[in-house]
Amino acid sequence: MSAFMSAFASLVGALADLLQPFFQTASTAAAIVLFTALVRLAVHPLSRAAARGQKARTKLQPQITELRKKHAKNPERMQKALMELHAKEKVSPLSGCLPSLLQMPAFFLLYHLFSSQRIGGDPNSLLGHELFGAPLGERWHDALADGGPFGAQGLVYLALFVIVAAVATFNYGRTKRQMAANPVTPATGPDGQPMPGMGAMTKVMPLMSFLTLFSVAFVPLAAALYIVTSTTWTAIERAYLYRDTPAAEAAPALAL
Repeated sequence: MSAFMSAFASLVGALADLLQPFFQTASTAAAIVLFTALVRLAVHPLSRAAARGQKARTKLQPQITELRKKHAKNPERMQKALMELHAKEKVSPLSGCLPSLLQMPAFFLLYHLFSSQRIGGDPNSLLGHELFGAPLGERWHDALADGGPFGAQGLVYLALFVIVAAVATFNYGRTKRQMAANPVTPATGPDGQPMPGMGAMTKVMPLMSFLTLFSVAFVPLAAALYIVTSTTWTAIERAYLYRDTPAAEAAPALAL
């Protein structure tokens, strides 16, 4: 693991050196944004495949509703029938999770890199790199202790919060509009009645993107840059790929 982290640190350093003529002291921060974009480009084909799968599942909604009604009192038979339907139509019910799952290792690598004092037995020099005066290895509470919310470091976080809030507001409005235009039949339990809590979940779903604000506040600034970049990419990507898909099928990811 130590050798792997050393190699990853070298990769981030190499990207920073490549960008240094253009971004000067912010080159490492720019390297993190570039690294995030490269990760998202790598998983974009899976995102497109997931979008096709989501649209296919949306077309199956009437058949799924009928199977739930038909086997309402036999949950095992209902699950088997649903699996058979998905297999017959060559639709995976889990395909939408793959892009997010494949991004998680990249995020945790970055988080670990900028949370470790030593890499490969040597001091982690990346922790001292900054974005407009805010060290990439520190967190929001460090910025508050050094100048307050409107100090040099605090303003960096304020800018990130504004971006996240803007993206979350965009997702909120889009999700609300889609849910109003494309109501989805709620899942039912063995007795054929709507499952408890599903109504509340539907109401909370449009607000999920705002949880990203908490993530940005509690992770190292380098990881926060990854989150903000990835979340913004996700909002734009999903707005295009899922433009004709009901919101319940295209709910925005929380952070990645």
